[in-house]
Amino acid sequence: MKTVPLSQANSLPFWRRPVTLLFLMAIAMPLSFSTWLALLNNFVIEVAQFDGSDIGWLHTVREIPGFLAVGVILVIMVVREQVLAMLSLALLGVATAVTAWFPTLGGIMFITLLSSIGFHYYETVNQSLQLQWLPKDRAPKVLGWLIAAGSAATLVAYVLIVLTWESLNLSYNTVFMASGGLTLVIVAYCVLAMPQFESPNPQLKKFILRRRYWLYYALQFMSGARRQIFVVFAGFMMVERFGFDVHEVTGLYLINLLANMALAPVFGHAVSYFGERRTLIFEYIGLVLVFLAYGGIYWFGWGVVLAAALYVLDHLFFSLALALKTYFQKISAPEDIAPTAAVAFTINHIAAVVLPALLGYLWMVSPGAVFALAAGMAATSLALALMIPRHPEPGNETIFARGLPAPAE
Repeated sequence: MKTVPLSQANSLPFWRRPVTLLFLMAIAMPLSFSTWLALLNNFVIEVAQFDGSDIGWLHTVREIPGFLAVGVILVIMVVREQVLAMLSLALLGVATAVTAWFPTLGGIMFITLLSSIGFHYYETVNQSLQLQWLPKDRAPKVLGWLIAAGSAATLVAYVLIVLTWESLNLSYNTVFMASGGLTLVIVAYCVLAMPQFESPNPQLKKFILRRRYWLYYALQFMSGARRQIFVVFAGFMMVERFGFDVHEVTGLYLINLLANMALAPVFGHAVSYFGERRTLIFEYIGLVLVFLAYGGIYWFGWGVVLAAALYVLDHLFFSLALALKTYFQKISAPEDIAPTAAVAFTINHIAAVVLPALLGYLWMVSPGAVFALAAGMAATSLALALMIPRHPEPGNETIFARGLPAPAE
């Protein structure tokens, strides 16, 4: 396959450029993952009779590959990042397609582990490629459009589910096969049509853990811990407490997608205009309030309309996390991007491996306490975000750095 230096990529037709590949990957991943996530709670409750403990253990298994994402560093020693992205997307697509073939606790955990390897290794190298291929001045805006593109693609799939799930009496197997198959079609196009792009800054292919990135690592750790509560329990609540059916859960996801399509580019512009510090402060304040309100649903009996509204707000606040990517892009050495993306993904999943299973047991005693814990995590993230300088760069990674020259470690 032809290799093209990144500096010469703009001379290629638009349909063969790096940014086009990033958009195609942004579309391919959620077609499988988001569809799987939309059907998951109903599938495991209706087919496998999961309870809160089971769903917690499932998500713990799902996060193990994320915790082991540092292994990407070993893989890219022998496989190019772009190739690894394609292989990972293909694994995600295949695993999603056959999910309904394994309708038991053990079977669902096994196939989820395979799809999770594809998802997490893809996300690791995708973040690395985005930060290598996008110029710093345009990165926030393009990242916003990438989020919007993924939302738009998923919107089409979700609309079809909402309109046809009951009218055509669709099965879980049909929907899983269709979504995974579409991901594989896009992967095939990317492999056949795209050249290999050569970044001007060769990436270090070894494990690195630099002191000057400590705040980024801490923010990643808290992000992973906090996000697990939303991913695992917010959707589970809608099914378990309010009895949402597949088309109703998917309809809620549709609202999220429409909001993302409209607002993700705006968020990208906001990060570019207001900076990472202010954007992340706004995000974490919003998440504290959202998680406290989630707890109020159980403590005070607040109703389904508020729960649905909070679910949408929660999802939108997480979209602002693109500011964390661009914060790292601004403070990092160019050759550190790939290995640090792998390390950061592992740090992000340290709590994710432990929390779902443990909180599954807490959920069975007090669901409100689970969301109160998430509010505390968001407050901790807020305290960390206050340490980001207004103009982050190498040597000015935190408010304590005072513009000192960037150390080697």
